[in-house]
Amino acid sequence: MSEDALQQYNEAFRSCRLCPRACGADRSAGKKGFCGATAEMRIARAALHFWEEPCISGTEGSGTIFFSGCGLGCVFCQNHEISGRVRELPGKTVSPGELSEYFFRLKEEGANNINLVTADIYIPSVAEAVRIAKDQGFDLPFVFNTGSYITVESLKILEGLTDIYLPDAKFYSEKTAKRYAAAPDYARVSKAAIAEMVRQCGECVFDEKGMMKRGVIIRHLLLPGRLLEAKLILQELWKAYGDRVWFSLLWQYTPLSSLPDGFPELERRVYQREYKELCDHADKLGIRNAWIQEEGCAEEDFIPDFNLR
Repeated sequence: MSEDALQQYNEAFRSCRLCPRACGADRSAGKKGFCGATAEMRIARAALHFWEEPCISGTEGSGTIFFSGCGLGCVFCQNHEISGRVRELPGKTVSPGELSEYFFRLKEEGANNINLVTADIYIPSVAEAVRIAKDQGFDLPFVFNTGSYITVESLKILEGLTDIYLPDAKFYSEKTAKRYAAAPDYARVSKAAIAEMVRQCGECVFDEKGMMKRGVIIRHLLLPGRLLEAKLILQELWKAYGDRVWFSLLWQYTPLSSLPDGFPELERRVYQREYKELCDHADKLGIRNAWIQEEGCAEEDFIPDFNLR
């Protein structure tokens, strides 16, 4: 690790402000932040992943690395086994150098790209790993897969290192964001974050096989009973970015046994009519650069095993 990078690394974790919660935990001293993590970078899975958008997974798969811990902590999280909601984060501790070795290993397995899932809370370490790999000639695109609860300052650390951003646009209202993630500022934070991502990446670029090489894909997971908010999210994003970005409308919400008590509205799947209405709304807005999902994707079989495979 370079001297400048080491200084940045230590300062970022000494009084943590990497996410908007700005909890101030001294993670470099082994203290845990709101995210459940210390400064030690932990990964729970590193393997080819075939269930992302077609331009990310392709037929060969996306080289996906799931990080343990999360600064958002949605009550309905499908990856709850590795989120900050658990007492002890699972997975393996890796250094930036060791993480870069995973990049090369996944490339050897045929990955189309390196897909960093919920790496927000380790950004200085992840950025150093990407630098190490690029210095050694690594040439696959890097995908930063995020819940969008991240500061613009943190995202700037990734400028020039990230080729593709895959952000969520989860919540529209303060009330919903507070209820489901204790983050009433989510809409404001995520808008600023996505704007920074689009600034960094610009227009979307695809290769001759239709694989994305650069750009932003904004995801929205439709939740039960939240159709109006979903429509408003699409309207705002379409007005802001138009065809500069791609959209991914997700019909995969799955109520899990890990859902805490007190959220009866989340104990069902999204109805077909709800999802169809959202897709029709996107069409009426004029959105053409979008992916939609087929019925049957809201199953626990689609949730990975986090066993460091």
